[in-house]
Amino acid sequence: MPKSLKEFFDASPELRIVVYAGKGGLGKTTASAATAYWFSKRGKKPLCFSTDPQASLSDIFERDIFGKGVIEVAPSLYVVEIDADKRIAEFQEEVRAKIRELYKIEKIPDEIDEYIRTAAAEPAMHESATYDAMAELLAKGEYDIYIFDMPPFGHGVRMISMAQILDAWIDKMEETRRKAAEYEEAVARLKGLSAKTEDEVLVELREIRRKLDFFRESLTNPKTCAFFMVIIPEKMAILDTERALEMFDKLGIKLSGIIVNQIYPPSLLENPNISTFLKNRIEMQQKYMKVIWEKFEEYIRALVPMFDREPKGLDMIAKVAEHMFERPWEVDVI
Repeated sequence: MPKSLKEFFDASPELRIVVYAGKGGLGKTTASAATAYWFSKRGKKPLCFSTDPQASLSDIFERDIFGKGVIEVAPSLYVVEIDADKRIAEFQEEVRAKIRELYKIEKIPDEIDEYIRTAAAEPAMHESATYDAMAELLAKGEYDIYIFDMPPFGHGVRMISMAQILDAWIDKMEETRRKAAEYEEAVARLKGLSAKTEDEVLVELREIRRKLDFFRESLTNPKTCAFFMVIIPEKMAILDTERALEMFDKLGIKLSGIIVNQIYPPSLLENPNISTFLKNRIEMQQKYMKVIWEKFEEYIRALVPMFDREPKGLDMIAKVAEHMFERPWEVDVI
């Protein structure tokens, strides 16, 4: 039998980051919430962080937490849902304010303002805003463990490569700022100002780099970060997991485990009154469970049953946590 989820965490005392990844609708948010709940009951101070714009944590905790900062939804259980649009809008205003201060102007030229608005519409800006928020939370170090519920974009792996791209972009920005130093000084002399602002811009760029480097290093260190895939016993989920393993390998990251979710109890097949639909679903799942064990046995950390109701609210989250951590191999008990 492979190492269970509880055994994995007990054997990883330095772990500070847990990332749940996978396709949408398979239970990443449920697993994230249950993990945060479990740690909170073990005397830890976890922060469950959602990067999903659909406000999934608000849904599962049945609380309006989207864009409202860190909220304690239960004793020692903290959650936060980032409103990327709001964060981008705030960033735009910061950029405008810095330009006005930098060049001592009251109104930003229309063409510059249009560029700022257009840049904010780029899809990468939402990811950048999300990564910046994640890096900021990690850098503060206010919590014992951080559980990230990632949206279904490349299983959360893309955020590693995105951090590398942003880091390279900052390299170019620093180079551009240095090359523009003479021009900045000339403009400053013409306006009778000091060229001190050049250093301030570079200092800010280097601070962004420091956060990104810390973020990337934290995520790629197997002692501090664990990546888990959440899948269900269906063919597409299996194929998707195989592709994810290839992506992890290319980035030099080892997958920490797999949670198999939404398993119908096979004991239901013993009921002579079982419907044809349910019978077929269970038999299909059992066929793919054999494939999952054959392909991913070393990674399987828990089997989670299909519950008789939606896993929403603290009572249901507690049940999910119990199955994930205390009864990881039981799927016949709901």
